[in-house]
Amino acid sequence: MENLQEVKVHPKKRYGILAAAMIMQLCAGIVYMWSVFQQPVTNHLNWDPQMVAMTVSIMLTMFVVGLVVGGYAQDKLGPRKIMLLGSILFGSGIVSTSFVTADAPWMLYITYGVIAGFGAGTIYSSSVALSQKWFLEKKGFAIGMVICAFGSSLVVFSYLVHWGLNNIGVQETFLYFGATLMVICFTSALFVQNPPKGYLPPGFKPSQKMLTKRQYHPKEVVKTKQYYLLMGGLLFALPAFFILSPMFISLGVERGLTVELAVFSVMLAGIFSASGRLFASWSADKISGKIVMTGLASLICISSLGMIIATGTWFLVGVAAIAFGFGGSISTSATMMAESFGTKFGGMNDGLLMIGYGTSALVFPIISNMLGNLTYTFIMVAATCIVTIILARIVKDPKKGDIESSKSSKVK
Repeated sequence: MENLQEVKVHPKKRYGILAAAMIMQLCAGIVYMWSVFQQPVTNHLNWDPQMVAMTVSIMLTMFVVGLVVGGYAQDKLGPRKIMLLGSILFGSGIVSTSFVTADAPWMLYITYGVIAGFGAGTIYSSSVALSQKWFLEKKGFAIGMVICAFGSSLVVFSYLVHWGLNNIGVQETFLYFGATLMVICFTSALFVQNPPKGYLPPGFKPSQKMLTKRQYHPKEVVKTKQYYLLMGGLLFALPAFFILSPMFISLGVERGLTVELAVFSVMLAGIFSASGRLFASWSADKISGKIVMTGLASLICISSLGMIIATGTWFLVGVAAIAFGFGGSISTSATMMAESFGTKFGGMNDGLLMIGYGTSALVFPIISNMLGNLTYTFIMVAATCIVTIILARIVKDPKKGDIESSKSSKVK
C-alpha cells in the first residue's frame, strides 16, 4: 500500500467534500424515478407504454457504462474533472429530453437513456471512490452516506416531479429540473478533490495489516474468484427492484391504492432504499459482510413471494422491504469490494462490480416480459435471491485476510 502518513488537512474538510459528493448523488438519483415519469411521458409522446418503459433499461445500462468509464478516468485524472463532465452530461441529457416530441419518440432513449444515464454513472463512481479515500477508517460509513444520498432522490423529488408533470407539463418539468440539477451538480463538483498522497484521517492509526494490504489493479481483480462472487451476488439480489420499480404507480393502483398512495410508494421505496444502504454499510463495518448479504437476500426472497398476493397496505410493506434489500445489497457489495481489493483503484474496481448491477437491470426485466405473468416473475426473482444466498456462503470475508495468498508483488 502507499506510504501512509498523517498529512495535515483540516479535519472538517473531508466532511465538506463528502457533503458535496452527497449533493451530487442526490441530484443524479433522479434517474431512478422513471415510474413517476412513465405515464405522463407515454401520454405526451403518444407511444407504446412498453417502448417508453425500455428507457429504464437503456438508462441503467448506460449508467453502468458511465460507472466503468468514469471510474477508470477518475483514477487517472482525479474526481473533479470527471464529476464536472458528468454533471454537464447528466443535466444536458435531462434538458434535451424536454425537446423530444411524438414525431421522434425514440430520441428519449438517447437523451434520458444514453446521455443522462452515462453522466449519472460517472458522478456515482467518482463519489464512491472519493469517499473511500477520505474515510479509510470507516469506509462503510462513507460509502453508505453517498449511496444513501443517491437513493434519497426518490424521497426528495418524487412529489415535486409529480406536481410539475401535472401542473406545468412534461417538457417544462424536464427542462427546469434538468437545468437546475446541472447547476447544482456542477457547482458541487468544484469543491471535490482527492486527499493528498499518503493521507491518513486525523488520529487514525492503521494496523499492520492495512499498511501491508495489496491494492489490486482492475486487471488483477477480474482474475480473482472473489470478484465474480461479489458481482454475481449483486446481480442476483437486485432483479425484484428493477422489475418492480417502473410499475410502482401502475401496479399500486391495480393492487388497491389511490393514485396519491401509489406515488407515495415511490417515495417509500426511496426512504427504505436509503435506509438499507445506511444500515448495511454500518453493519458491514461492524460484522461480517457475508451475514449482511445473506440477510438482505433472504428479505428480498420472502418479500417477493409475498408480493404475489399483496394488496393495499401489504403492497406498500412489500415495496419497502424489497427497496431496503436493494439498497443494502448495493452498499454491502461496494464495502466488501473496497475491503477486498483496496481503495487505490477504487473507481474502476467499483465500476467492475456494478457490471452485475447493469446486467441485472437489463436482463431480468426482459425475462419478466417474456414470462408475461407477475406470479411467475415474483417466483423467479425469489429464486435469484437463493442464488445470492449460496454465493454469500462461498465469498471470502475480507476482514479475515487478503483475498489471495498470491506471491505476486503489490501493484505500485
